[in-house]
Amino acid sequence: MDVVIAGGHGQIALRLERLLVARGDSVTGLIRRAGHAEELTALGARPVVCDLEVITPDALAEVLRGADAVVFAAGAGPASGSARKDTVDRAAAALLADAAELAGVRRYLMISTMGLDSAGAPGMDAEFSDYLRAKAAAEDDLRARDLEWTVLRPGPLTDDPGTGLVRLAEPPLPLGSVPRDDVALVLLALLHSPGTAGKTLELTSGDEPVAV
Repeated sequence: MDVVIAGGHGQIALRLERLLVARGDSVTGLIRRAGHAEELTALGARPVVCDLEVITPDALAEVLRGADAVVFAAGAGPASGSARKDTVDRAAAALLADAAELAGVRRYLMISTMGLDSAGAPGMDAEFSDYLRAKAAAEDDLRARDLEWTVLRPGPLTDDPGTGLVRLAEPPLPLGSVPRDDVALVLLALLHSPGTAGKTLELTSGDEPVAV
């Protein structure tokens, strides 16, 4: 399988790239900074410098052409400001979908988050509320498209070692944390699970082995 990952230097993306390469898949990581290329190359991934806040859908489609699947793992990150929550977490996800449609890439996996309905809750940081709203809008945009999409909503992420044991189901699940290792492992499984197309799935640690 040939997979393109937007946000290719992210913590989950790097883990997924390592897993894909180990399985013999081809993987391209879209990165914003050229300085990150060496790390991807060391993993066996192909880095492509690509600013998702600037590139056009047509130009991005040329990068995607020939791929079997795309994964949206990009994010503006903490303390990046509400404006970039919109331009990255929402608009870049839609841009990747536009480019996938132009390039004929049907499979699209999006990393979202649990708790979207809590945006604007009393006491919640305004920027985090904007992040949740951007993710919700990105999900809505993707669901309206004729793509083989799957939305994965992990709970709060940790850097604990993965266990390979999770709880994965359509919402709602009780909120729970999950190691980034296990999120990457689930993404690997979803890429080869066409039956999950058209589904929104929530993910926490649990007691079910990830089938890869």
